[in-house]
Amino acid sequence: MQPASLFTLVALGALIWASPATAQTRPAGTPAAAATPADRCPALLQHRFDRLQDEKPQSLCQYAGRVTLVVNTASFCGFTQQYGALESLYSRYKDRGLVVLGFPTNDFGRQEPGSNASIADFCENTFGVKFPMFAKTSVVGGSTNPLYQQLAQRTGERPQWNFHKYLIDRSGRVVKSYASSVDPKDPSLMKDIERMLSEKS
Repeated sequence: MQPASLFTLVALGALIWASPATAQTRPAGTPAAAATPADRCPALLQHRFDRLQDEKPQSLCQYAGRVTLVVNTASFCGFTQQYGALESLYSRYKDRGLVVLGFPTNDFGRQEPGSNASIADFCENTFGVKFPMFAKTSVVGGSTNPLYQQLAQRTGERPQWNFHKYLIDRSGRVVKSYASSVDPKDPSLMKDIERMLSEKS
């Protein structure tokens, strides 16, 4: 075989080996690429909200697979002391998969009039809050944010005052609702948290 012919055959073989059709072929039964985090994010968490401290957008999908306690908060309410109990709850169960998400609102009694910066300072300096908090929002009425719209649809209950609570299981399918008067350390709420934490998503 002439050298030129040998070179041609080698080059042709290299082109065939690197062709897209060959590169994309995989043996039968080989699983497709693993699902991305977004694929595993339940519909309830497919929202973005600005973080309270710096107003940087955050995806709630980062909490997929956790038990999530969603609370609308206010700084000048008779229930404001619940901040301490919420932080205690978060500290106790976060390593097992619980996250508490706080949503300050001025919807009830104008009890959250301040800026996001002042709310963040109050929460940290007064109650040592470390659980995630988001920018001031609306949880009832025509300006209700989309997360709270879905929570109300799922449970049939809208917040009637500050510190209403929604508990979402790891799968994002089961949601329970608790009135503002239910303390974060109430035995019934803690029992539900324990049960959801013990379940797989």
